[in-house]
Amino acid sequence: MMDNNAGVSTEMPKYKSHKEVWALKIKSIKRDVDIAIKEKRETDGSAMITPEDKGYAPFKVDHDFIRRMKNTDEDLGYYVVYKDGYKSWSPTKAFEEGYTKI
Repeated sequence: MMDNNAGVSTEMPKYKSHKEVWALKIKSIKRDVDIAIKEKRETDGSAMITPEDKGYAPFKVDHDFIRRMKNTDEDLGYYVVYKDGYKSWSPTKAFEEGYTKI
């Protein structure tokens, strides 16, 4: 893969992931902004995520997490937690191509 936007003319180094992460596939997201509009109040930008996996209750994520999500109208993706505690979002295809459940 070449990154023409960065002016790179040779292939960038390729890496293979070997990290272990904790993850839940996202079934639905209820954004606080939608509730705040109905309740006529300010929003904190958070959201409630409902996992697709059985046995896990909905949980709240902050504005920073929501801001990092992309294309969520089409793909809710995965909520991912790394060993150091960093919480991230991953698109479904990228996650499932890069990780296998252990």
